[in-house]
Amino acid sequence: MVRPQRIRNIFFQPNVTYFKPAGIPLVNLKEIVLSFDEVEAMRLVDFGEMEQNAAGRKMKISQSTLSRLLKSGRKKLTDAIVNGQAIKIQGGNFKIAK
Repeated sequence: MVRPQRIRNIFFQPNVTYFKPAGIPLVNLKEIVLSFDEVEAMRLVDFGEMEQNAAGRKMKISQSTLSRLLKSGRKKLTDAIVNGQAIKIQGGNFKIAK
């Protein structure tokens, strides 16, 4: 039996949730979906320079789960940049905390 996924706390929702390379029509682009919890993990650790343990506690997840979110989010971002793909931010298992 699979363990139920824990709801993650996020403290930021971006106003802009879609990015695409300039000069390429949208119909010609592959889309990469980045989840809100992946964005929050990268925001806390990469942009906010928070330690992974502290960021995990803030999001109410373990450090290893946070590490997996960082790895998958960074891979998706790198793939989109290197291969000229659109980035759509949506979904994930989260609640907005204050």
